[in-house]
Amino acid sequence: MTATSADLDERDVAEPFAYLTTTGRTSGLPRTIEIWFALDGATLYLLAGGRERAQWVRNLQRDPRVTVRLRDRELRGRARVLAPGEDDDATARRLLVEKYGQGRDLSRWGRSALPVAVDLSRG
Repeated sequence: MTATSADLDERDVAEPFAYLTTTGRTSGLPRTIEIWFALDGATLYLLAGGRERAQWVRNLQRDPRVTVRLRDRELRGRARVLAPGEDDDATARRLLVEKYGQGRDLSRWGRSALPVAVDLSRG
């Protein structure tokens, strides 16, 4: 089922994982990973612990068109790596550490990981 960002609800926000599909930069095949995420409106935030070396980051840098699956909802989006100091950079780090940090010290990961934003399609 393809959805729009307007279809998201609290159950989607509370999901423990999103499934991000990028296009393989050399194979051209779909590549899906399970990943922690946070949502703020129509923007989905991710942190790449492997930074620019992560295969999924390398893929989306080649082709920023991605799909995201949350529960039974599949959304299209356009991914972008966030630069240090951008407003979204701080938002991504804060939201992900808040969501997953209960009982864990994620401060180092929150500071060192590469933030990525996926602007979800509205229709």
